[in-house]
Amino acid sequence: MHLDLCPKCGHILSAPATSCPRCGVIFAKLAQAEARRKQADQQPEAGLLRQVFLYIKTGEHAVLIGAKAVLLVILVAYGLKLIFTPILDFPNTSWLLHSVNLVFHEAGHVFFSPFGRFLHVLGGTLGQLIIPAVVICTFLWQRDTFGAAVGAWWLGESFLDIAPYINDARAGQLMLLGGVTGSEVEDYHDWEVLLTKLHMMQYDHTLARLSFSIGSLLMLSAMLWGSYLLWKGWQSRSSL
Repeated sequence: MHLDLCPKCGHILSAPATSCPRCGVIFAKLAQAEARRKQADQQPEAGLLRQVFLYIKTGEHAVLIGAKAVLLVILVAYGLKLIFTPILDFPNTSWLLHSVNLVFHEAGHVFFSPFGRFLHVLGGTLGQLIIPAVVICTFLWQRDTFGAAVGAWWLGESFLDIAPYINDARAGQLMLLGGVTGSEVEDYHDWEVLLTKLHMMQYDHTLARLSFSIGSLLMLSAMLWGSYLLWKGWQSRSSL
């Protein structure tokens, strides 16, 4: 005599069956669900990353998605303008966002001042990079992936923003806070101090281009990220 158990409720089956007479579960569907679960278990990292970075809140109002799209268009247009601006001309092009970054730059100097001269000087750059990174993490924690994409755009712009000052370490010609240049006041230019301490002054232009490249890549990635999120969000929008 055939004897088996229902995998869901444990009911004893005395004959082959396609469903359980007690709980009604269909064995084929249960097997399919189990197969999908095992497949997901085999790719936990990919699934987790998708949930973190590509989460879509379904049922968002079309007006809200439209407002996000307008913001994204502005970020794309302005971002491409910044990316294709030469490093030497960048301070004149990004003065508005530079003013925002400057607040966190100076706050970074203050925060890192107890940790020695080197970190005090480096703290300005760290400050204007850490704050956008915190914004990204905060939005991801709140499952606002589009907000995180905007934060990633800002982080990329911040890398662009520091590039001209790295590039100016030897020349000391850029106007700094206080209305002076690095060549006019000794030990006043952050990157002159940092690269001198590290014995890397000859690499100022190379490091500036590296910072600008990292920033450009981050901004382009953020634009694509935000575009994908809006496209998927539009497909699951609510018109009510």
